[in-house]
Amino acid sequence: MSDGVWDYSVFWKESINQIRENISEQEYVMWFNNIEYDSSGENEIILRVPSSFYRDQVKQRYLTLLQNILLELSGNHINVSFVVKKMSGKKRESSKEIKKSAAQPLVQKAKKKNHPQLRDEYIFQSFVIGENNSFAANASIAIAKNPGKAYNPCLIYGGVGLGKTHLIQSIGNSAHNDFDNIKIEYITAETFTNEFIQSIRNQSTHKFKNKYRSVDLLLIDDIHFLQNKNETQEELFHTFNALYDSNKQMVFTCDRPVSELKHLSSRLRSRFERGLNVDLQPPNFETRFAILKQKIDDKEIPIPEEVIDLIARNVTSNVRDLESALTKLIAYADLVNKSITIDVAQHQLRDLFSNPRQSNITIDMIQRAIADYFGLSHNDLRGRKRTNAIAFPRQLAMYIAREITEYSTTEVGRDFGGRDHTTVMHACQKIEERKHSDPTLEPTIQHLIRSIKEYGTKA
Repeated sequence: MSDGVWDYSVFWKESINQIRENISEQEYVMWFNNIEYDSSGENEIILRVPSSFYRDQVKQRYLTLLQNILLELSGNHINVSFVVKKMSGKKRESSKEIKKSAAQPLVQKAKKKNHPQLRDEYIFQSFVIGENNSFAANASIAIAKNPGKAYNPCLIYGGVGLGKTHLIQSIGNSAHNDFDNIKIEYITAETFTNEFIQSIRNQSTHKFKNKYRSVDLLLIDDIHFLQNKNETQEELFHTFNALYDSNKQMVFTCDRPVSELKHLSSRLRSRFERGLNVDLQPPNFETRFAILKQKIDDKEIPIPEEVIDLIARNVTSNVRDLESALTKLIAYADLVNKSITIDVAQHQLRDLFSNPRQSNITIDMIQRAIADYFGLSHNDLRGRKRTNAIAFPRQLAMYIAREITEYSTTEVGRDFGGRDHTTVMHACQKIEERKHSDPTLEPTIQHLIRSIKEYGTKA
């Protein structure tokens, strides 16, 4: 029958008005400005979405809510289904702006030029939110909406490739687009340090101070780089105070909790800890799958879902490794002119899949297994005590970490209470020497490695 017989467009309009009242404006813009009413069928509303990624995300997040609202409005069970189609030009433009109210027509704003320090692909709409990052993502959205008023300062921390730079630059891009005359500075801690050193050489420190103390939004990536750089820390401390006293927003990223930065002044550490500290964890399977789907949709490349499932199950470390796997498959398909199949994926990605980094084994997991075996606490291995009852298990844990993971000596040392990489190298040497004199040590090591790997496969 024709769409005119079943026309549920009125119910659709009212349902999204109700949803808008119950979620944040940023969340509404992110998801519902990318949906259009398409048509109606018998007890069915068909919605148009720009990609299968959006379809899957909306279904997961809002389908039950939508159908419950439609039931209340119509008195009937109305199913919601989706078709993937490109949005109309008008809708694409409106999805980039925040409406003043559902009833008011959208006032079109001239598109701003991209911020010169920010990558235009780092936006909230392209950041896949899962259980591992929802707190950090929602905090970032709130900051972008009200810079200087919500969660100031904010520190986002986590390992390599988990999305710290994506989030901090998304804050900048969102604020740049939504606020007129806002002054934003994005910089890495390394560049901040280099600029400060150069200003000393040029006797132009006053220009450096004015540059960073007059901003509305300061974004500094990788503050762990500031360790042992005392003068730069001092300068950032005064910059921090000037901006904080003026209610200007600051956001920082770090590769670990700020409490674990051993060579950072206590007063600067206290400033970082003053505000909101949020962490990013490695993505779970569902989030990894969604990330891959989004990237495939963006590239418009036909890749079977069984291949996506294969990558998501075998690449567990971080987003960067997921992107690497996808890039390799796409490059192979382009260069040899072959379709991407499950067999092709298994063959081309076999080295990545066998990488110890993908085995779900973390240093924390190794520490806990060793601590349990020797009747110690997890903190004993990370602490400063050097008694033989603790020193030997600590050295053994460092040795095993180097044997079954690809963490560097620097990364291992960091996770053992911020020790230097030479300490890890010394520990590995001591265990190798002891293996020659103690025939029972090698079987013990292999037993521990098996136990850790078995635990890793269940994690």
